[in-house]
Amino acid sequence: MLRVENLLYMYNKAEQNENYNFTLEANRGEIVGIVGASGNGKSTLLDLISGFLEPMGGNITFDNKEITNLAPEKRPITILFQNHNLFEHLSVEKNIMLGVKKRDIKDIKKILQNVGLKNQENKRASTLSGGQQQRVALARVLLRDKPILLLDEPFTGLDYKTKESMLELVKNITKSKDICTIMVTHDMSDCEKIANKVYEVKNGKLTLL
Repeated sequence: MLRVENLLYMYNKAEQNENYNFTLEANRGEIVGIVGASGNGKSTLLDLISGFLEPMGGNITFDNKEITNLAPEKRPITILFQNHNLFEHLSVEKNIMLGVKKRDIKDIKKILQNVGLKNQENKRASTLSGGQQQRVALARVLLRDKPILLLDEPFTGLDYKTKESMLELVKNITKSKDICTIMVTHDMSDCEKIANKVYEVKNGKLTLL
């Protein structure tokens, strides 16, 4: 289980201070949706969980182990962003291999099959559709094999059919790999389709809907 307890953060701005106090729980095999108006702190929450921001109080535990003070690269977490940052001149396989230890080619083929890109490993990223590129980014996440997956609005801009397919894929991966998935989205219908529970960010806090 991922547990975030009274995680505190404050932005000092010229006109006002923005204070956050986040508490949530996510079980293995569960998708937790995070919704809220733009600028209310959804991305701040993910940055705190992933270690890109340092909290001013509170703690984060995973499977009863404290991870609050771990560096981002040492946390059991991977993130899938809206901008998946593929290198368009590189092949699908090389994009997936970036930043991870070298694996047997059979691992790559298996992962590509899992995300619906069988026999696509030698294609250049620039030749893929937006949905296919997002599948490559998801394959890269799977290769890292971390038990916590953070989704920062990764399906924005995809056509309806592709988005539905990607949501179903995330749902299946979360269950089959028994991971904790936290999905930030502006679209409540995404949560209605795959989330086990939903929190709303409002006035600096999370409310379970």
